[in-house]
Amino acid sequence: MQIMTQISAFFVPVFIAAIVVFGLAKKVPVYEAFIRGAKQGLDTVVRILPYVIGFVFAIRIFTASGCFDYLAAALSPILKPAGIPPEILPLALIRPFSGSAAIGMLTTMLERYGPDSFIGRAASTLMGSTETLFYTTALYYGSVGIKKTRYTIPAALVSELSGLLASVAVCRLFFG
Repeated sequence: MQIMTQISAFFVPVFIAAIVVFGLAKKVPVYEAFIRGAKQGLDTVVRILPYVIGFVFAIRIFTASGCFDYLAAALSPILKPAGIPPEILPLALIRPFSGSAAIGMLTTMLERYGPDSFIGRAASTLMGSTETLFYTTALYYGSVGIKKTRYTIPAALVSELSGLLASVAVCRLFFG
């Protein structure tokens, strides 16, 4: 394992040096290009910051109010016949909105049910199979000024549902 750590520690400086050497070979003013890129990145951060703040604020309110738990309770009778444990529904509902809230929820679930339980495995698989789609969409579309997402959200929601169903199915298949 120590050899992998050494390779990792060696790779980043070598990669950066390779970029600088390549840029110099192509007669690119490397430092000026870096500064221009950093400035553009800062401009992007300033442009999308209101979207991110608003989104994080809305998620915190929704989570603190217990709406995710109520929604999970309402959906439980529908998804239970599909073999989806009701305990992972709050995670499945919060995951598209907030990665940090989902990690906190997953941590609580793993402490309560254990990482080797079916619920723990299904929840962990769900975390790796889904994305914070609303945050990501707001971030990317907000950074380029797109206001109408057209089919992005419906398609992403279908993929989130597919991730939930696949997580449970894979865990049932491999872990019984």
